[in-house]
Amino acid sequence: MKIGVIAIQGAVSEHVDALRKALAERGVDAEVVEIKHKGIVQKCSGIVIPGGESTTLCRLLAREGIAEEIKEAAARGVPILGTCAGLIVLANEGDRQVEKTGQELLGIMDTRVNRNAFGRQRDSFEAELEVSILDSPFIGVFIRAPGIVSCGPGVRILSRLEDMIIAAEQENVLALAFHPELTGDLRIHQYFLDKILNC
Repeated sequence: MKIGVIAIQGAVSEHVDALRKALAERGVDAEVVEIKHKGIVQKCSGIVIPGGESTTLCRLLAREGIAEEIKEAAARGVPILGTCAGLIVLANEGDRQVEKTGQELLGIMDTRVNRNAFGRQRDSFEAELEVSILDSPFIGVFIRAPGIVSCGPGVRILSRLEDMIIAAEQENVLALAFHPELTGDLRIHQYFLDKILNC
């Protein structure tokens, strides 16, 4: 089994490390691979789209031919996790900032996003979150974080902060506005791993 982390831009190594630790805790024999070009996504049982700069990420995914591969994987039911910028990339609709920069969103998740819902880089913060898939609070790290403004009926809301949706799930796709890979808490990566193992 292979789990792929999109590695063309963003917080890649932290996700790779978290996934490897989560697999080790389970005693699951699987490989975590970095995806930098097309031809790898099809071999993966799960895909992670990490945080970073969403405009750059969208452009590089399209240019490298990876965007179409991710769409095809999503249609096949391959579990996909998007964090921070990854949440934006997965959405089917963005705000005026997204439109202004001409970002080519993947349109995999029935969500409308606000690209800078919680301010700029200097407004980064941590918050104790109630996440419905977890049995106790999770410390979320928010760095120039986006948020989900609205979602379709097939989307399950997992967590909110103030009036903004910050975690949601639609069948095989999981999107988070925060960075679980920047904490020592592996529960969300374990939850994602469960989705892969139960496919």
